[in-house]
Amino acid sequence: MKKLLAAIALIAPVLLSPAAMAQNTQQSKMTSCNKDATGKKGDERKAFMKECLSNKPAMPAAPATQQEKMKTCNADAKGKKGDERKAFMKECLKKDK
Repeated sequence: MKKLLAAIALIAPVLLSPAAMAQNTQQSKMTSCNKDATGKKGDERKAFMKECLSNKPAMPAAPATQQEKMKTCNADAKGKKGDERKAFMKECLKKDK
């Protein structure tokens, strides 16, 4: 029993050190961020991962940038023309995606 307690006393500071805990936290963040970044590519993924892995508290689903909204709305407006397209784009760009 004394040997077990001595072994625990030697190992516990290493396992409970701030560095070990930080590494575990960073690994958890990396796993979570990779999962959340599914479908993102290139610069969008880089920016997402940088923000996700930073020490800042995670923001709940950040609103899309104007450029991202424009791309999405343009894709959704395919086939619409004239006033119909104009009205659709106006409403689409107002929404938070």
